[in-house]
Amino acid sequence: MYRLNQRAWKLLLAEVDKCSGNDQVSKIEREIIIKRLEKLRLEKGSPAGIDELRDTVVDIYPQFSEKVLKQAAKANRPPGIFSKIKWTVILVGSSAGVVWVANLPYPMIRWPVARTAPILLLPSYMNMDYHYRGVIQNLEQADQLVNKATSPADIEEGAKKVQQAQKHLDNLPVWFLGYYPQSYCRWFGCSWRFTVDEFEAARQQAARINAIAFQDQNALTPLNQGELAVQLAKKQYDQATNTQDREKAVASWQAGIDQLEEIPSETLAAKTAKSKLRAYKRDFENARIGSFITAAQEFDLAAEKIKQTQPQTASQLWQQAINRINEVPLENPRYLEAQKLLAMYQSKIQGLVDPKSSKLIAGAKQFAQAAAQVSQNPPHTATKWEQIAKLWSKAIDQLENIRVEDPDYVEAQKLLASYQTNLGIIETRLQAETDSQSSLKQANEQIQSIIASPPSDPQQFQAQIQGIINQLNTIKPGTTAYPEGQRLMALAQQRLKQ
Repeated sequence: MYRLNQRAWKLLLAEVDKCSGNDQVSKIEREIIIKRLEKLRLEKGSPAGIDELRDTVVDIYPQFSEKVLKQAAKANRPPGIFSKIKWTVILVGSSAGVVWVANLPYPMIRWPVARTAPILLLPSYMNMDYHYRGVIQNLEQADQLVNKATSPADIEEGAKKVQQAQKHLDNLPVWFLGYYPQSYCRWFGCSWRFTVDEFEAARQQAARINAIAFQDQNALTPLNQGELAVQLAKKQYDQATNTQDREKAVASWQAGIDQLEEIPSETLAAKTAKSKLRAYKRDFENARIGSFITAAQEFDLAAEKIKQTQPQTASQLWQQAINRINEVPLENPRYLEAQKLLAMYQSKIQGLVDPKSSKLIAGAKQFAQAAAQVSQNPPHTATKWEQIAKLWSKAIDQLENIRVEDPDYVEAQKLLASYQTNLGIIETRLQAETDSQSSLKQANEQIQSIIASPPSDPQQFQAQIQGIINQLNTIKPGTTAYPEGQRLMALAQQRLKQ
């Protein structure tokens, strides 16, 4: 490092020229000062300070400007760390500015730079490579997440990946694709070439995946609404206490299923709904058929209560029950049950139109009343008991003609059980009367035989009397023969004691 730098030299030389005159002495003084300064400028060492500079000129030029000396001393100082940083920043900033200008997105700048100094476009190439890889990576992930989604979370994540890929696409300089520097690729081993066609394909793929994700996300709304509607309808159906509430729940249930079926088939929501619709439809069909059958049974109960006083209204209720039963399809497991109910309800309506069963019951009651009247004040002869039994039999025959599907079948069965019991009692009384009359007849025959030819042996006589008593003991109480039998038994016992 020289002791006096160029800048300080110029400052001092300018002041020397001001202090010197035009005469010969002044010229000699000027040359002396210049030689001194030249010596400092050519001498290596530490920079000359203000005192040394003052001593160099003040003996010849006492009027030398102190201000210039200070400026020269300051200019002669070596540069500090901040000065170096400043110049470094200026240099780097200038270089960055040049690179920035070279990388401006204008083909008229890029094309000459790419041909002559492609290294200046390194930031653009690095940026393009980063965004290109971002496009490829995010599109592949988005395609996997959206097109092979297994849950709504996959769709949401796929949509985010598409947005990230779109941001990378937006940062790719489409206008620069035709100006890609071949020399840069050769120098640095660049192996990819992002063409306009590839950019368009990536943009179309991003738009397609984004549209699919949008549709899938939108389809989740009717899926959630449909599932909620089905669940609420199930709850309403389970809590329903009458036909009207059940039918409202079934209608809401059907609306929920319809909403699920309207979901676009190519969406994830449709695939999810499809796996659930089978169970929903099965439960719905069971509930719907159950609602029809339950409603029909409720109409039947209501009709039974008013059929005697309001037959027309009862007929209408049974017709409503029939209408509900007709809704049960052939392939339903409860079809046979429904058909049995249908036949019964049809018979009940027919019974109201042509009450044959009522007439049969009325006739049976007439025969039963006659039998009851004739059977009063027993005992009766066997002939009368036979007459009474025939009356009960005719009443029973009337009731047995009432069919199961007739509306009065239950009442007829109750009467039939009572009448058959009564007939059994009459037949028992008839048998007792017949047997008692036979025993009395045999006893009388034995008495007549003893009277006609009494035995000579007393023991044989007593034996015959005892036989008559035994025969009379077979006569049952409550028969017409019983009083006569008791009278004869008393006589026989007296005779036996003699």
